[in-house]
Amino acid sequence: MRKVFQSLYVQVLIGITVGILLGVFYPDSAIKLKPLGDGFIKLIKMVIAPLIFSSIVIGIAGMQDVKKVGKVGFSALIYFEVMTTIALLIGLIFVNWIQPGTGMNIDPNTLDASSVAHYVKEAQTQKNMMEWILSIIPENVIAAVASDNLLQVLVFAVLFGIALTKIGSEAAAPVMTVLNSFLKGLFAIIRMIMYLAPIGAMGAMGFTIGKYGVEALSKLGLLMLSFYLTCIVFIVFVIGGVLYFYVGISILKLIRFMKEELLIVLGTSSSESALPGIMQKLERAGCSKSIVGLVIPTGYSFNLDGTCIYLTMAAVFVAQALNMYLSLQQEISLLLVLLLTSKGAAGVTGSGFVTLAATLPVVGHVPVEAVGLILGIDRFMSEARAITNIIGNAAASIVIAKYEKGLDVKLLRQQLDGQQEA
Repeated sequence: MRKVFQSLYVQVLIGITVGILLGVFYPDSAIKLKPLGDGFIKLIKMVIAPLIFSSIVIGIAGMQDVKKVGKVGFSALIYFEVMTTIALLIGLIFVNWIQPGTGMNIDPNTLDASSVAHYVKEAQTQKNMMEWILSIIPENVIAAVASDNLLQVLVFAVLFGIALTKIGSEAAAPVMTVLNSFLKGLFAIIRMIMYLAPIGAMGAMGFTIGKYGVEALSKLGLLMLSFYLTCIVFIVFVIGGVLYFYVGISILKLIRFMKEELLIVLGTSSSESALPGIMQKLERAGCSKSIVGLVIPTGYSFNLDGTCIYLTMAAVFVAQALNMYLSLQQEISLLLVLLLTSKGAAGVTGSGFVTLAATLPVVGHVPVEAVGLILGIDRFMSEARAITNIIGNAAASIVIAKYEKGLDVKLLRQQLDGQQEA
């Protein structure tokens, strides 16, 4: 019994349960627990930028071949684009089929703009394509790391990794030695931070339930139910289908393999909190270290399947709730724009919610203030977004590793079957 309670999986589960109970029975006290969740996420974010930089540089330089780097990167981007497009389409299909917003008959004149003013202001600062491209080029690398601008860190890491391949393995060896030691140090820090995961999960979940109440789960319950159902369908049938037919593994076994990380994501609503653990597990399960180091960090900006599903469903739901139904042409326009705007969602304050506010004006007649309709349940939907994103990126690493002949399938199956300790 003692060994069971020593498991991080069980400890996080207990933390989430305690947080929910506190939120239900002692909401005022539970709201005060918010700093626990925020503090845990800040501790994780503290190491994310240097972790991504080190992982990508080591991954690219470790290939020792610029052509191979380009081939892996191109394969990953094609896979990301296909999967995110499917996610957007599935979200569009399900929200039109279930129509969770139909019948709400909300008068646009009654919308409260003040509750979402911050998000609307953030959305108005979103850039056009050329400005966005220029914005991901860092003027100052140190500032990019300090401000947690992951896209800028990504760009410099790719360039630096390619540069190391150009100067030759002998000249690059001292830098690679330092970076490898630095990465091991970061993982040691993360292992220490993970001891606080149950407390962080308790604080985040307690605040959510205490702040919005269980009733927030029922007011817009059909949208939440539709969104969760769509995410499950995407994970099981789309991601699961790719893994089963191409790699020959079960999505359910992969989920079980990742259970500790997924529970942390569930408790904190942040997929970043699981990034270090997922990378280490995939490497131990037979995925090439260089491929994992390139695909997982890149996927955090370009392979946000859960966010894509959320964006299409939320946009169409708002239009349904206001009786401002979208034409087929408007939905196609929305889809095309989201193919671009969803890629930067991870680097935006407020993530998917700000991206939604930035994208909604594309359909023309739907007021951007209407995003306030889902503000109360956005926090509950973020768990499904984050979980879908992390499963999608783990699967992407496995698929790309298999395609690039960097996967030990036998070892992977042994790990998923629990024959070796993960």
